[in-house]
Amino acid sequence: MVVKSVAVGTLGNLSPQKTLVSVEGLTVRRDTHLAVQDVSFTLESGTDTAIVGPNGAGKSTLIQALLGILPRQAGNVFLLGQPLSPSGRLPIEVRQDIAYLPQNFLLDRRIPISASELVGLGWDRIRPHLPWTGRRTRDRAIQQALSQVEAWHLRDRPVSQLSGGETKRVLLAYCLVRPRRLLILDEAPTGLDARSESDFYRWLYTLKQEQGWTILQISHDLEMVRRSCDRVLCLNRTLLCQGIPDHALTPENLTLAYGSEFVRYRHSC
Repeated sequence: MVVKSVAVGTLGNLSPQKTLVSVEGLTVRRDTHLAVQDVSFTLESGTDTAIVGPNGAGKSTLIQALLGILPRQAGNVFLLGQPLSPSGRLPIEVRQDIAYLPQNFLLDRRIPISASELVGLGWDRIRPHLPWTGRRTRDRAIQQALSQVEAWHLRDRPVSQLSGGETKRVLLAYCLVRPRRLLILDEAPTGLDARSESDFYRWLYTLKQEQGWTILQISHDLEMVRRSCDRVLCLNRTLLCQGIPDHALTPENLTLAYGSEFVRYRHSC
């Protein structure tokens, strides 16, 4: 299928952009199912790109393949200028600049770990076995990360006692505990109420501006995507269209991705 490409145009006051992610002809199978077929796109620095499409369209598969979590059958992936090896391995200097927040963060709540200890794992994953002088730097980084998402008061609370919204805040702090260039979110606000979801996106976009993040996120909230994202990838196994939200999220493109019944339902609401 021919991908309909739409010009991006000027993205606010962004400085000249650099390509951080390049995907070329990516094809991925899940068992015998062809989940992603011949997908190509790029992500530019400082932009927020949303992947949209119906359930089962291959959105999570696409993200997991470009991170090397799932094997790919064909295609090339470049992250921060480095190629993803056939085995899915990346140099540590690339991995430490990428944060990934999955839809369902699997954590055994029986483990006696506090919010600050969980955030500290994001630091220790890159900088293990620090001397005591480094520990003080680590503690300051944890405090700053939790404070940025208004969660410092949760620092000593066991994760087993956190609400859904509090857990998402702590996980975002986990991503923040060291500087990142690329943040990848797989429907991160899933399970939150309207207020908590609004707070999550407020922190996310404030931090994007402050820290210059590039964001790639999966979302079913098309109004949020239209309002807040710079670019959209419409996916249903193949990449159906890509471009700025006003051009990518037209009724014609939504019908192509979701079907005519979905579009009729949205217009009747």
